Amino acid sequence: MPAKKATIKAASRTPTSKAKRAKKPATPQPPTPPRGVEDWKAAARWLKQRGIEDIECITPDLAGVPRGKMMPSSKFTSNTSLALPSALYRHTISGDYPEETGSFRYEPRDNDLKLVPDLSTLTTVPWETDPTAQVICDIVGADGEEVPYTPRNVLKRVVDLYAQRGWRPVVAPEIEFYLVAQNDDPDLPLTPPVGRSGRPIVAGQAYSIAGINEFDELIDDIYQFCEDQGLEIDTLIHEEGPAQLEINLRHGDPLELADQVFYFKRTIREAAIKHGTFATFMAKPMQGQPGSAMHIHQSVVDIETGRSVFSLENGEPSPEFFHFIGGMQKYVPATLVMMAPYVNSYRRLTPDMACPVNTAWGYDNRTTAFRIPVSDPQARRVENRLPSSDANPYLALAASLACGYLGIENLVDPSAPTADTANEGAIDLPRGLLEAVALMEGELALAPVLSREFVDIYAGIKRGEFETFMQVISPWEREFLLLHV
Repeated sequence: MPAKKATIKAASRTPTSKAKRAKKPATPQPPTPPRGVEDWKAAARWLKQRGIEDIECITPDLAGVPRGKMMPSSKFTSNTSLALPSALYRHTISGDYPEETGSFRYEPRDNDLKLVPDLSTLTTVPWETDPTAQVICDIVGADGEEVPYTPRNVLKRVVDLYAQRGWRPVVAPEIEFYLVAQNDDPDLPLTPPVGRSGRPIVAGQAYSIAGINEFDELIDDIYQFCEDQGLEIDTLIHEEGPAQLEINLRHGDPLELADQVFYFKRTIREAAIKHGTFATFMAKPMQGQPGSAMHIHQSVVDIETGRSVFSLENGEPSPEFFHFIGGMQKYVPATLVMMAPYVNSYRRLTPDMACPVNTAWGYDNRTTAFRIPVSDPQARRVENRLPSSDANPYLALAASLACGYLGIENLVDPSAPTADTANEGAIDLPRGLLEAVALMEGELALAPVLSREFVDIYAGIKRGEFETFMQVISPWEREFLLLHV
């Protein structure tokens, strides 16, 4: 939007004192960026310039749900100590605390964990009526050490393994989601919303501009909310499902991109509610319709030279590129529970639904789990098409990058690239949540990379979520078993 023209006010005719005339005008403060500051002094100036009254100190739990505390901005800048109970990282998505199983154990003290604001994530909450800001926090223990099982720290740990080799991973997530009609009864199926045409949205509108235009005002708010927060959307498209959209983000640092996805999900939900609809990131929200993915494009660059680790000087693929693919093929099944974290996630991972159910790779082949897009040598990358949009972005990125790292570390060779349709025949992935959990616990290479504490806690929570799911009687059971068995 063009900047508004400055308005020059007429000089006042009221006589002023000599003292007032001699007073020098205040030095104008430089504008602050919409997102992120360097230190607490800059944070105080940032909050004052925007008249911020309240600030939300938030952090993702293992499900990616924002948890935290709200406080007045004056208290935020006064070095106040913030804490959350460690039990927040030991409950399921439904808020239940599972039984101790396997290596999963409770922390009987339920000790406090400290919230440490990452000021580079400071931004506004544009949908609030009162001036409000938000900041993502890291989690540390009483001794100041990072808590290894929290999502941000799991991702940091993996990124640090690359840094120890002098490398920096680069990622670009693509997030799909559905807009659905508001519904307060969980027993009723979700339905597409009505667009501006007054008619329910139908499927089969992949890349349709008209499909996007059905929600012009909502999308305008998404763009405005993102601009206010300093979040960059690369492209937005309509996907195959009815009112299924996809937002692509610019490539960059894994932690920064995970933070952006964390903010994006919240932003899109709030914009949808404002317009009388729900936005859902469920992997499979509607029966018979495509699921929602979070595809992850991944590359690695040398920190010192900026050159792609995946390409040799002559432009040919490097050994590290192939080992990265080999690691994805070998280890992704064991980390799939981090990319497909719920019972519902495995409803998306089925044949004939435009979703790979294999561990194949190929050049520009969308039927493979690991696609190599057409690019120049410097932009050579691997697209992981398995993660679903319900995944915690920190954990999905950590899992995917960890698999590639282990492939390079252990010199894992990939299979031959697939040029044919790879989504026919046998399914190479876990078919359900418990099978995926068992694979993660059984892969000894993961604990040193992700941390033993994380693997134990995450596995215990997922088993607990499955037990909660098993307490629910589904419509299928009532329809086919009620009078027939």
